[in-house]
Amino acid sequence: MLIGAISLTTWLCNRVAQIREKDSVTGAQAAGETCFPVEDTPMKNSPFAPLFAITLLATTAACGGATESSNAMSGDAMAGDAMAAEASPAPYADLGGENTGPVYTQSKGDTLAVRGYDVVSYFTGDGVPVEGSQEFTVRYEGYDYRFASKDNADAFVAEPAKYAPAYGGYCAWAIGANDALAPGDPNVYKIVDDKLYLNFSEDVATKWNADIPGFIASADVNYPTHAPDEHFQD
Repeated sequence: MLIGAISLTTWLCNRVAQIREKDSVTGAQAAGETCFPVEDTPMKNSPFAPLFAITLLATTAACGGATESSNAMSGDAMAGDAMAAEASPAPYADLGGENTGPVYTQSKGDTLAVRGYDVVSYFTGDGVPVEGSQEFTVRYEGYDYRFASKDNADAFVAEPAKYAPAYGGYCAWAIGANDALAPGDPNVYKIVDDKLYLNFSEDVATKWNADIPGFIASADVNYPTHAPDEHFQD
C-alpha cells in the first residue's frame, strides 16, 4: 500500500509538471486550481476516489510550493551574484601571470598587495608613497596593486616587474638575515639599484642598512625557496 501511495504521488507530481508546461494553461490552472480528467487518472472507478481527490489537492499544493520556493531561491542567488559583482568592480587592467614567490598581504587569502599603496609613487615626484585608489587597480600575477592615478597605473602596466617590490613586499631584512617571512611596512622603504625594498620597522631597517648588499645577496638566494602560496601567518 505504501508503494502504491508513493507511485501515486510521483505520478501526480509528473502530471502537474506536464500541465504547467503546456502553453495553453488556463487561468484556473495558473492560479493553482489544476484539474485532472477522471479518465486520465489511475484511480478511475476506484473505491478510493475520495482519498485520491484529497491526495491530489495536497500534492498539487506541495508541488506548487516547491516550485515557488525554488524560484525564490534562484532569485535570491541571482540578486546575491549581482551585489557581489557591484562590490568587486573589474580591475583597471589584468596582466595575468602567476607569482613565482610569496606576496605579502595583510591576511592570508587576501589579494591586495603592499596594503594598497601605489608602488609607482615611490619612483615619481618627491618619492613619498601614497595610497592607491580602487578605481585604478591592476591585477598582476593574481594580486591587486592600486594606483593613485591613471598615469601611474599605466606605468605599472608597461613595466610591472620594475615597480613591484622585491620579495613580494615582505621584509627585506627578515628574508635575508633569517630566511623568514615578515610583513613589510610600505612606509619603511628604500630604493636600491632601481628596486623597491620594504622592511618591517625603522629599527629593522637600521639593521638592514648596515649591510644592504650582503642582505640582498642572501635574500635573493632564500626567497625562491619559499612556495608561492606561503604566507607569514602560516
